[in-house]
Amino acid sequence: MLFCVLCILLAVQVLSDVPPAPPQDVHVYNWQLTWRPAPEEGKVTYTVEYSSNMWKSVPACANISSNSCNVSSTKAESESGCVLLRVRAERRGLTSTPVEACSRHGDSCSPDVRLTAGPASLTVHLNRTHRLALEYGEHAKRIVYYGKEGEPLQYADVLSSVTIPDLQEGQRYCAAVQYIVFDLPVGLATCARCELIPKSRIFSKQSELIVAVVPAVIVLLVLVPVIAYLLIFQRGRIKRWLRPPYQTPDNLLEPFGENYIPICISGPTEEHYHVLSAISPEELGE
Repeated sequence: MLFCVLCILLAVQVLSDVPPAPPQDVHVYNWQLTWRPAPEEGKVTYTVEYSSNMWKSVPACANISSNSCNVSSTKAESESGCVLLRVRAERRGLTSTPVEACSRHGDSCSPDVRLTAGPASLTVHLNRTHRLALEYGEHAKRIVYYGKEGEPLQYADVLSSVTIPDLQEGQRYCAAVQYIVFDLPVGLATCARCELIPKSRIFSKQSELIVAVVPAVIVLLVLVPVIAYLLIFQRGRIKRWLRPPYQTPDNLLEPFGENYIPICISGPTEEHYHVLSAISPEELGE
C-alpha cells in the first residue's frame, strides 16, 4: 500500500516538472495582442515579451492569467516604432517555448499582403511604397516566407510583388511577409495565408477531350463489328427488309372493255427435225 502511494506521489512530481504547453494562435490587431491558451491542468500564467534588438518583458503583460493584452506601449521602445512580440506560458517556475506573434492586418509595421493562385504558381501582391521604404530607401525590403501547408516555410528577399513558380497543382500553399531593414526583421510578420493551387487549363481541356472521345471510341468499336457482320452475313435479309411491299393493281380483275378482240397465236404443234448421227470431215469441207 505504501509503495502505491509513493508511486502516485512520484508520478505527480514528474508531471509537475513538465513545462506547460505553449499558447496558440498568437496574433495582433490594432496593438491588441491575443492568443488561445492550450488545454492545461493547473494554474497557467502568460508573459508577453517584445524586442527591437533584445527580448524584454512588457511590464503590463507579465505573469497575467488572461489571454489578451494591449502592447501599444512598446512603440516607444523602437526607433522605427516597430517591435517583435512573443508570448510564453508559465507554471510552477517552468516556462513553455515562446511563440512569436503575427499581424492579421497590414499596418505601418506589417506589410499589406494579397495572394493570387495560378496554375503551378502563387503570386504575392505587395505595395511598392511603404513607410519604411521612404525612410530607409532600398535598405528596406520584405522577406516572403512560403511553402506547402503544414510544412516548414522557405523564404526569399523581395522589393515588390513576386510570383513563386513550380508549385504542385491541387495542393495548398501558404505565404507570410515581414519587413526587413539592413537585413534585420522589423515589425511583425503577417499571419500566414493559404491558397489552393488550381490545375492548369491545358490539363483540364485534355481531360475534357478524353472524357468526350473515349465514349465515342467505345461506341465505334461496338458498332463497326456489328455493321460488318450484318453486311457480310445478313445481306439477303437486309435486302428483303429494304424491298418495298408488293401491291396488286386495283383494275387487274376488272372485265375487259367492249372493243376487246381476243387474239390467238397458234403454231405448229409438232416441229420436224433431223437427227444427226455423225459428221465426217468431208462434209465439213463442203
